[in-house]
Amino acid sequence: MQRLVVWLHQIWLDRARLNLARHRRMQFLIAACCGVLAAASLSILLAAEPVAPTVAEIRAAQDKLRPLHKKLGPPQKGDWLLKHPEPGQTFDQYLRRKPVTPTGKRRVIYVLPIGEFDKDQQSIVDLTTSYLILCYNRRVQTLPALPLSVIPKEAQRVNPGTGDPQILTTHLLVKLLPPRLPDDGAALIALTATDLWPGEGWNFVFGQASLQDRVGVWSIHRNGDPAAGEEEFRLCLRRTLKTSSHELGHMFSIQHCTAYQCNMCGGNSLSEADRQPLAFCPECAGKIWWATGTTPADFYRKLADFYTRVGLKDDAQFCKDSLSALGGEKKP
Repeated sequence: MQRLVVWLHQIWLDRARLNLARHRRMQFLIAACCGVLAAASLSILLAAEPVAPTVAEIRAAQDKLRPLHKKLGPPQKGDWLLKHPEPGQTFDQYLRRKPVTPTGKRRVIYVLPIGEFDKDQQSIVDLTTSYLILCYNRRVQTLPALPLSVIPKEAQRVNPGTGDPQILTTHLLVKLLPPRLPDDGAALIALTATDLWPGEGWNFVFGQASLQDRVGVWSIHRNGDPAAGEEEFRLCLRRTLKTSSHELGHMFSIQHCTAYQCNMCGGNSLSEADRQPLAFCPECAGKIWWATGTTPADFYRKLADFYTRVGLKDDAQFCKDSLSALGGEKKP
């Protein structure tokens, strides 16, 4: 059974990559396979889950990886840290705060679509779901979509600058999502193609999540047009992978990073978000390894394979370099 599931998962990712080369044909096949593969992935993770690394092993891996990562320099005009000064969070500080983790009975990450997605956007969502399974070492299950009509008028607006409709994130985090979090849910993250804003004084946010309540939301609205070509599809996908894994990190009590150029850095604009890597720095990656029981080598090996299959060559190479630094594989 495990070999069959691995084979099906490989076919799905191969089809996704083929879509990029063929301008994303066979969308129906990918969508049809998605639900089966997401459910089957839990069998793989539970049957072949590696022994969780110790804190000492995580710290040793972090030390080996630090030379590959760049320290976060002074913020530029308009950057997140200039407007929202934050102290950051080390791995040791994370451990001391007794973080929310996807353990015990709460081991499933639920995704809740809100509103409609066209076929190219849906392909982005399907690939992102596959990525979250690998990144957080947990089953990811997609719930039936909710229509935008469930959002009351007082939680919607038209952006005064762009004229685009927006959803109020605080309504989602406080009222809509918590009652819908299943009992076995480690987290519930909503996704939408509609723009988001968090309240008075804000223009927009890419996503927002609770550090304690295990709910969050992200939007692909500002990530580009995946139907505009192969390069644009990959750019939209990379931005979506970054936002989804960033917000899920918050839901497992990981705060914004202020030490390195990192996926967990705050972003005040699309240009600032694009300057930050898809990769997690050693401090933040260590939190994921500890929370999910993932060994560092297994973490980078799975992500390297995924990035290779979807055409994110630079990100795949960074994972291979990380494996080399850990001593797990020779650098090509």
